[in-house]
Amino acid sequence: MSHATVLIPAYNEAGRIGPVVQDLSDAYPVCVVDDGSTDETAAEARAAGADVIEHPTNRGYIAALKRGFRAIDTPIIVTFDADGEHRPEDIPRVIAPIHEAGADLVLGERAQIPRPSEWLLSTLARLRVDVRDTGTGLRAMRKPLAEQLTLDTACTCGTLVLEADARGAAIATVPIETADIEKPRGVAWRHGRQFFHLLHHLLVPHRAIATTSDDQRHRDA
Repeated sequence: MSHATVLIPAYNEAGRIGPVVQDLSDAYPVCVVDDGSTDETAAEARAAGADVIEHPTNRGYIAALKRGFRAIDTPIIVTFDADGEHRPEDIPRVIAPIHEAGADLVLGERAQIPRPSEWLLSTLARLRVDVRDTGTGLRAMRKPLAEQLTLDTACTCGTLVLEADARGAAIATVPIETADIEKPRGVAWRHGRQFFHLLHHLLVPHRAIATTSDDQRHRDA
């Protein structure tokens, strides 16, 4: 049995998700959480070899992540974007610090952060945790940490790293390369809300963040 599963949250990625899963499925089990897509995302992912979990309605990236975290039973979970931006050959590199250095969370650091708002959120999070790219979609983490994360914020930028740090996780980064993809990037309005979530994480003591997150996780269970 594989020691790692690739988790791909996906929403309306028909035409892209199939090749992404095909490139991964020979080496890793792949779990796609289809977040209420209105196209053929789920069918294409299943045909390409993925186990597919389907949300009946669109619930958002974080809800898809958390559903996958609960469903996957391998010791390591690797999150991967559905649009083809990431390279399968970078997965062993993001897993390596878990085996070799005892890391609990490893972030694949992109050379360029695409949105100024994402750069700002990462810069703020770096006041506490020395990570340059907190919004990357390519991450490896231990299953117990993944299950603990509440992620009760607008997105993962900044706050996933801060919550993991509050829980005592050992965090590492490795450089990765990304592919150029033809996909429009809309305005990330959620980053405005995320700014205030991030400030809360920075201003509240570590222990309080972990305790609040545990309370929220029990309410969501």
